[in-house]
Amino acid sequence: MEGMKKYYADVIVDISHEKLDRPFQYRIPEKLREELETGACVTVPFGNGNKLLKGYVVGIGDVCKYDPARMKEIRGMAQGGVGVEDRMIALAGWIRKNYGSTMIQALKVVLPAKRSVKRLEHRTLQRIMGREEIISLLGESRRRRQVAKERLLQELVDQEAIPYEWVTGKLGVSSQTVKSLERAGAVKVVSTQAFRNPIRLANVEEQRKRLSNAQMRVVDEVLADFDNGHPDTYLLHGITGSGKTEVYMQLVSEIVGRGRQAIVLIPEIALTYQTLLRFYTRFGDRVSILNSNLSSGEKYDQCERARNGEIDVIIGPRSALFTPFPKVGLIIIDEEHEGSYKSEASPKYHAREAAIEVARLHGASVLLGSATPSLEAYYRAEMGEYKLFTLKERLTGGQLPKVHTVDLRQELRAGNRSIFSRKLQELLADRLSKGEQSILFLNRRGYAGFVSCRACGHVMKCPHCDVSLSEHGSGPGRGVLMCHYCGYQEPKPQTCPKCASKYISGFKAGTQQIEEKLREMFPTVRTLRMDADTTRTKDSYERILSAFMGGEADVLIGTQMIVKGHDFPKVTLVGVLAADLSLSVGDYRAGEKTFQLLTQAVGRAGRGTVPGEAVIQTYQPEHYAVVHAAAQNYEGFYGEEIIYREMMGYPPVSHMLAVQIFGKDQERGHMLADALASLTRRYCDGSADSKVGQCPQEGRKVPPEVQVIGPAPASIGRINDIFRFVFYVKCPKYDKLVEIKDLLEEEVQKRQLTYELVQFDFNPVNTM
Repeated sequence: MEGMKKYYADVIVDISHEKLDRPFQYRIPEKLREELETGACVTVPFGNGNKLLKGYVVGIGDVCKYDPARMKEIRGMAQGGVGVEDRMIALAGWIRKNYGSTMIQALKVVLPAKRSVKRLEHRTLQRIMGREEIISLLGESRRRRQVAKERLLQELVDQEAIPYEWVTGKLGVSSQTVKSLERAGAVKVVSTQAFRNPIRLANVEEQRKRLSNAQMRVVDEVLADFDNGHPDTYLLHGITGSGKTEVYMQLVSEIVGRGRQAIVLIPEIALTYQTLLRFYTRFGDRVSILNSNLSSGEKYDQCERARNGEIDVIIGPRSALFTPFPKVGLIIIDEEHEGSYKSEASPKYHAREAAIEVARLHGASVLLGSATPSLEAYYRAEMGEYKLFTLKERLTGGQLPKVHTVDLRQELRAGNRSIFSRKLQELLADRLSKGEQSILFLNRRGYAGFVSCRACGHVMKCPHCDVSLSEHGSGPGRGVLMCHYCGYQEPKPQTCPKCASKYISGFKAGTQQIEEKLREMFPTVRTLRMDADTTRTKDSYERILSAFMGGEADVLIGTQMIVKGHDFPKVTLVGVLAADLSLSVGDYRAGEKTFQLLTQAVGRAGRGTVPGEAVIQTYQPEHYAVVHAAAQNYEGFYGEEIIYREMMGYPPVSHMLAVQIFGKDQERGHMLADALASLTRRYCDGSADSKVGQCPQEGRKVPPEVQVIGPAPASIGRINDIFRFVFYVKCPKYDKLVEIKDLLEEEVQKRQLTYELVQFDFNPVNTM
């Protein structure tokens, strides 16, 4: 504590969500004033009987909120070993400090809600016929072309029981089909009421694969460090099909065998039936899941099972990181480059950084895995902060596809104004004639945000920031191009300033238009479409993928959700439409995101026994992100991209803080953004004065390498009548940005804002 200013602490005595918004204030005794800090565990007298309870400090201040004569005093710091709750409070304190939020917000992230949980009904489809009889029924279904029934029977050949929600979800089988099999005496639906693993499978004999020498080296080194008391953070860079999952499972098995628990984080979109099945067959009921499909009660139930030692492994998206295991030994983050690992709600923490802190609190190892690692992870591996492992051999069979890069400028000059290049049309016709499957991927990330020329590929860019200008096409800003980093504006041109062509506009194609054009070209083609419109309902995502896997369509058309780690052995062609759309969004990560998307998309072709091909359609075939994605060359891409980041001072070479201001009144919001940006600049110059906000420590200066950019309207300037502004602060030292965040938080608190909200985003994955 600084000086003798702060005398009172807000303390919560019951860390359940219902009570988190009701802290109680206590006086801080003089002997604890130097020692006490947010997140500390204390003992306090509580209630009429002044019973001593353990509580946690969530705030410290010098304002007494109640009658000082009735104010009780903190008795002392709590004694005893560090338990699960203590680690969670410490983690919440770390998140609050490093990402900016209230302690209450941070606690609500890391703690499961305490709720009364009803006994839930779990239904399982059990096989009651013998395996040979099921195989006989399977043959009959194939002859009758009963595709859905065939899918279900195929699963029942090797499994005696399947969760009912996966029958109707992943397998896309209707209840009528299940009832017909019940009437035939093949299956029965069994309902049980109990608190248990949300997914329970019958024992299935696991086909364990022998690890290669390269895979074993990863396992051996991670375990050696762990056993020697020096757990570390590791990056596993393995190409598609190199066997990363086998490494994960072997490590989890070894860590569990040492009496510790494991957390396996997977992007929600990649939580596939096949992935989960592999873990269940290895670990049985000692593994569970946490994801958005579970009810709040089910989520809490799994957390209680973890706390009580009933499970050893939890699998889930970002939130599964906060499973209250007593002895975490290993945290795995698969597809660590995925943007979904960054929270978009305050506190805007990143699961990768939070995982390293969880591991520090438990003495655990962290393994990051990806075929296209984030620049942050690879840069830190290059700097020696992480240990790097590389798997370059494909163990799953198949070959990397042959890639054709098509220049759309040449297509237009040749008279082809179709969405499909001549090469893609030719290969689509070939696949349809052979009965093979194709995927058409529309790279729509940021599609509406930029203006380009179809004749020469020129993109309108900001002269000051080297990012694309965004078109404001509605309201008073119609016909204006704006930079969302510095606020630069210019009128939208009617012709291309580079080649004078009249073909200059925003991109307007969507998956529905692509589907219509494809059917015009091939009237008998069977298509499935996967985008935000077709996946609104529950289980629609799984149902579409199951149908495509089952051969019910020749072509799957979709946005980025179709290229996230799925394995379609029958797909021999991938067409990437408008590959460079994501290059032109006003975001410093545009090249990285484009490379990752294209690499993933191309990797969907030729995963079976038949070699695959891919067509990348682009206006910028010479761009290094496109060139290296076509060659599946991560190191080449990284080498060029990191130079750009160094020149511009962007993460991971430097750190960046986005200060986001939201308000109902445009003028007030703009004035607040200006005031906070000005305060930041004065602080950077070492001249902050008492009128605007005193520096936390007199005479302390932020290094001159700090840059303040903006403020400017956010890329989406208004949502639901809330105006949005943002300014950025760049600095090589993360802790200096935390100091600036603390300064601004103090200023916001002094202003007692009613109509505006200020949030902080460190190293943003998505610029607003």
